[in-house]
Amino acid sequence: MSEDTPSLDALPIADRMHLLRFVCSFAWADLEIADTERSFVADLMQRLNLPDDERTQALEWLSVPPHPEEIDPTQVPREHRQLFLKVVLEMVQADGRIDADEIESYALFEQLLR
Repeated sequence: MSEDTPSLDALPIADRMHLLRFVCSFAWADLEIADTERSFVADLMQRLNLPDDERTQALEWLSVPPHPEEIDPTQVPREHRQLFLKVVLEMVQADGRIDADEIESYALFEQLLR
């Protein structure tokens, strides 16, 4: 991460939840949530230092994906885009395999954020 890219703990709580919505939506890209993806989200929630109610919401997104209107890439603040891309890529790689849907979704996400 570059010097001007914020760290996870520097994100306001609303942006932390926005990031988790994206991460969970990418976990759903192949229509199933692997144990390693669940573990990644649990670890990310820990790193984000989320309050319990936000943790509960994020766990719900692993049961039912976030609504598409809740994950608009154009709503990601410019100063957080590199961080979002980095963390979403980590999610895509979390289960040890990357399928065509995940590659396509990530490429589109990256294009929309650039």
